[in-house]
Amino acid sequence: MAKEGIHPNYRDVVFLDQSNGSQFVIRSTVTTKESIKLDDGRELPLVKLETSSESHPFYTGTQKSIDSLGGRVEKFRNKFAGIVPKKA
Repeated sequence: MAKEGIHPNYRDVVFLDQSNGSQFVIRSTVTTKESIKLDDGRELPLVKLETSSESHPFYTGTQKSIDSLGGRVEKFRNKFAGIVPKKA
């Protein structure tokens, strides 16, 4: 027998990526103060995001590597190449 009142109240919510304007609808329990009217006439709760998978550099493939050839790691290795730690 299933227990009453232990499951969260899931509903359709619109998440809006403010950096590029993309939006997606997903079921969520998040509480919101704003709502948005969609093209199909539905009015749904709205959550505004600064970034999502649509705009984050890791997911879009625009992420830049911090350390390239001759970067910080290579400089560190060159600087400390002659120093040999003493064994205890």
